[in-house]
Amino acid sequence: MAPKVLVTGSAGQIGSELTPLLRQRYGAERVVAGILKGQSADSLGPGPAVTVDVTDGGSLRSVIKEMGIDTVYHLAAVLSARGEEDPQLAWDVNVLGLKNVLDASRELGVSRVFWPSSIAVFGPDAPRRMTPQNPPLNPTTMYGVTKVAGELLCHYYSRRYSLDTRSVRYPGIVSSKTRPGGGTTDYAVEMFYAAVSKGEYRCFVREDTTLPMMYMPDALRAAVLIMEAEPQKVRIHRGYNVASMSFSAGELAAEIRKHLPHFSCSFVPDKRQEIADSWPESIDDSEARRDWGWFSSYDIHTMVEDMILKVSSRHLTAPDKG
Repeated sequence: MAPKVLVTGSAGQIGSELTPLLRQRYGAERVVAGILKGQSADSLGPGPAVTVDVTDGGSLRSVIKEMGIDTVYHLAAVLSARGEEDPQLAWDVNVLGLKNVLDASRELGVSRVFWPSSIAVFGPDAPRRMTPQNPPLNPTTMYGVTKVAGELLCHYYSRRYSLDTRSVRYPGIVSSKTRPGGGTTDYAVEMFYAAVSKGEYRCFVREDTTLPMMYMPDALRAAVLIMEAEPQKVRIHRGYNVASMSFSAGELAAEIRKHLPHFSCSFVPDKRQEIADSWPESIDDSEARRDWGWFSSYDIHTMVEDMILKVSSRHLTAPDKG
């Protein structure tokens, strides 16, 4: 029987595309979109939606119990740049929110929980190239701190309570459906929208800044693949490294220029440069590939081609606000 799923953070970057995908896969009525008060679930397609604040453990328990949830994709989070502006909010949402999800899940019989970690768990003392699965985790941002804490929580609840927690360390995610939401790697998404709408972009990281990235279809498949894997294949509950491609900001601009020759990009680093410099340039994801069959489908060339088509379509069909 298909799982009964709750997706927290359904209106966010990953949730806005994962929720419809899960509804197609398991049935619209079996996937509940968790949104914040004031958010709309219209873009998520048909299916139930509830208002849920993960920092409110009582309301979270009520939703899980009343909706008969047995599987949670917990995506609600405050991202890196915004987390530096409001560290307390990042801690409350990212750590206390996760603990509320884990507590409610073990108390109410949820069988499986997905929670996304991030390359933000790594700090300057981790190898920059082909960062392995188990290097030192000494992040320099509050977002990274919350992700390390979250990995430890997932590992603890798996070992202490036998709760089936599953996690991947996402690199920067490139997507066309939602606008950037406060992440350091969001320059990539901003660049596409600016290239299509204005033909120019002022990038907030250096031209040579190289980071691991992943196109949204691969990010979605990673979540579904690990969640549908047999339990014995998921050995690591803190967060598997997953990788797809690595490129510099300058390389992305050059690739976009192949499709939009008049596009111009300047590079004016701001405070987010320091965050980017603390993260890896590439990731070793051999353990995810070996354990549960992870693989990526997109490279920079196929991603850029598809992104320009999708962003151009959204730009042309957007309502005139003039």
